[in-house]
Amino acid sequence: METKAAKKKEVLIIIPAYNEAKTIGKVLDALEKPEIADIADVLVMNDASKDGTQYIVLKRGHRVITHTFNLGYGSGLQVGYKYAARREYKYVIQIDADGQHDPSNILKIYKELTTKGENGEYPDIVLGSRFVEGAVSFPVPISKKIAFVLFRNLIKLGTGTKIMDPTSGLQGLSSRTFWYYARYSHFDDKYPDANMLMQMLLLGYNVKEIPAYMVARTDGTSMHSGIIKPVIYMFRMMYSIIAVWVRVKVFKVDIGSKDDYEHIQALQKN
Repeated sequence: METKAAKKKEVLIIIPAYNEAKTIGKVLDALEKPEIADIADVLVMNDASKDGTQYIVLKRGHRVITHTFNLGYGSGLQVGYKYAARREYKYVIQIDADGQHDPSNILKIYKELTTKGENGEYPDIVLGSRFVEGAVSFPVPISKKIAFVLFRNLIKLGTGTKIMDPTSGLQGLSSRTFWYYARYSHFDDKYPDANMLMQMLLLGYNVKEIPAYMVARTDGTSMHSGIIKPVIYMFRMMYSIIAVWVRVKVFKVDIGSKDDYEHIQALQKN
C-alpha cells in the first residue's frame, strides 16, 4: 500500500521495517525536521509487520509499501530501489527503523554524495561507519568483532580496499548504484552487506566510508538475534563474498555496468 504522492525531492530515504512500531515514530520525528524534509522524501518498506508499523507511518503521511508476506531485508530494499529508479530520484539514503542509525547522519551522507572526491568523481556509495576515525564509540559483541575482521580481510584480499564497517546498513547511493541494484538478481535478497561491497568495488564503483553516529537498539529484536542466526549469517556471508569474487573476476559478470547506466540515461534524455 502506498500513500498519496507528494512533490518529489532529490533524495529518497528508504527505511526497511519489520515490527518496528515502538521505534519508527521517533525516527520519523527526526526526518520531518525542515533540514531533512526539505531535501528528502521518505519511503517505508513495511515487510509484513504484525504490529502497528504501517498505521503509524500512514498517519504521519509518509509513503508506505507493504508486503503481504515477509520477503526479507534485502528484498525490501530492492523494491525500494525500483521505486526510486522509476521515480528518477538522484540519491537514495537507507537507514534502519530501529533507531540505531541516528538521522543526524543523513545530511553528512548527502553532502558526501554531492561532493567530488580527489579523483574528480562523485562517490557511488557513501558508507556510514562505526569504526573509522571520528565515529562515536559503538559497543560490539565479540562474535560480531570476529565477523568484522573476517569480512574486512576478505574484501581487502579481493579488492585491495579496506572497509572498516562492512556490514553497515547506513548507506547513501547514487542513482547509478541503485539503478544497478534494482535490476533482477543484482542484490542479495537476505543479507546485502559485505558481499555487495565486494561486488561494487570489483565493478569499479566508488565507495567512500565516513564516520557515523549510531546508538544501540533499545526496543524490538534484531534479525541477527540469538545464537544460531549469527553463525548462519557469518557462514552465508563468507560464501557469498567468495562467490561474488568468482562471478566478477572469473566469469566477468556485469563488467561495464556503470557504462550501461550512462547509456540508458543518454537514451532517456534523447
